[in-house]
Amino acid sequence: MPETAIPPSQGSQLDELIAGPEAAHPGESGLRLIKQGPEAFAVRARSALLAGRSLDVQTYIWNADVTGMYLAHRLLEAADRGVRVRVLVDDMDARAKNAGFAGLDAHPNIRVQMFNPFSTRKGLLRQFAEMVVNFDRLNHRMHNKTWIADNRIAIVGGRNLGDEYFGASEEVNFVDLDFAMVGSLVRDASASFDKYWNAETTRSMRELDPERVNNQELDRVRALLAANAAEGEKSRYAEEHRRDDAVQRLIAGDWPMEWAAVSQFVVDDPAKVTMEKQALERSHVRTMLVPAIQSARKSVTLISPYFVPNEEGTRLLVDAARSGLRVRVLTNSLVANDVAAVHGGYSKWRRELLAGGVGLWELKPLLGSEVHASLLGSRGASLHTKALTVDGDRLFIGSFNIDPRSTWLNCEQGILAESTNLARQLEEIFDSQSLGKHAWQVTLADGNLHWSDGRERFDRDPKADAWRRFQAWMTRALGLDAQL
Repeated sequence: MPETAIPPSQGSQLDELIAGPEAAHPGESGLRLIKQGPEAFAVRARSALLAGRSLDVQTYIWNADVTGMYLAHRLLEAADRGVRVRVLVDDMDARAKNAGFAGLDAHPNIRVQMFNPFSTRKGLLRQFAEMVVNFDRLNHRMHNKTWIADNRIAIVGGRNLGDEYFGASEEVNFVDLDFAMVGSLVRDASASFDKYWNAETTRSMRELDPERVNNQELDRVRALLAANAAEGEKSRYAEEHRRDDAVQRLIAGDWPMEWAAVSQFVVDDPAKVTMEKQALERSHVRTMLVPAIQSARKSVTLISPYFVPNEEGTRLLVDAARSGLRVRVLTNSLVANDVAAVHGGYSKWRRELLAGGVGLWELKPLLGSEVHASLLGSRGASLHTKALTVDGDRLFIGSFNIDPRSTWLNCEQGILAESTNLARQLEEIFDSQSLGKHAWQVTLADGNLHWSDGRERFDRDPKADAWRRFQAWMTRALGLDAQL
């Protein structure tokens, strides 16, 4: 029998905080752009602490690092209080943490499920063999990211759960965005979660690995998470987190939102993994974004870390630019891209985009503290934001990259909202991140590409080593765009 979200009611601390503002804005949704990693971590941890009925978490990646394990600890604490916890993770990442998820599933108030899972639960060779045999199925993944507490507050956007998504990594942190929301959109997010939770492509840990779902495994996971939480509280990240102004305002209840009467939660059908290839209904998110761009009258501003527009997307953006619109794109440079092969799929379209009047900027691998609120001053930053503004009054935030994988292979989701204030905030982020200290502007002169930050000029992808250049070249040479 299908399992569904617990509806909002009264009695929890989140009800007390949110029910009043919701009642004052019937039919609307309160939205807040979460720009900085520490705030993104805090709102998840805080909502888990305040939840009284339910926590629903859907993610593509859940890292077993300081912040990832701390959030798991908060979910376990909530379950101990009687809160119903549902966790849905894409199995491409989760299989490596199979024992931990099985242990959590042994708790009477926690259920853990895997999307499109592998049948084998351990061993790289077994995983590789299964991937070869079942490539058509296993090549489709769930890229959605949703965190819902008491059906009162939801966080949706580009962030997975792990240090690099919350500004806690000492190596590379991601520049990313989430929407935090209350109101009617939260119920839409819950309906989407339920659809994935009950999908034919989802399997429970009790079905996948019944022998590991036991109290002994739960005790092991409990001890591990408690030790990590205690150690994490002593970390530099925790100390700086306690001093962060945005985090302290959140805890104090000073957390303003923009109320939007017109907003839409858009999500792909979980059956996307079984649909006919290239069927338009395969990508609900794409079906929504294309008309939004085509309806633009003044401007289109796009941020996509993995930007592979292909012929259709290139034509869409060039047509907009040639009609007189200001069209701007920010993506990763080759040296900043954490998936260098993707750059090969993007780079073949640069000349056509630039010749058609599209503005291009590529993010540098700057110190995290220079481009993002990385509390530890990490060694670098990589773009992970998936966002769009149209005419300065509409914006989209979600998991969807402008690439073939997001369109045809992976399940994706996002929020499209009408709000001048929120769109302005997103455009300010673009303006800041495209400055010369953060990005190179790419231009075309006499048929040749050039990169400049106002101080230095390059005639090929700046700062990239030979190995990255080879990966990008190989992707172009092999024509692997459909997998990017």
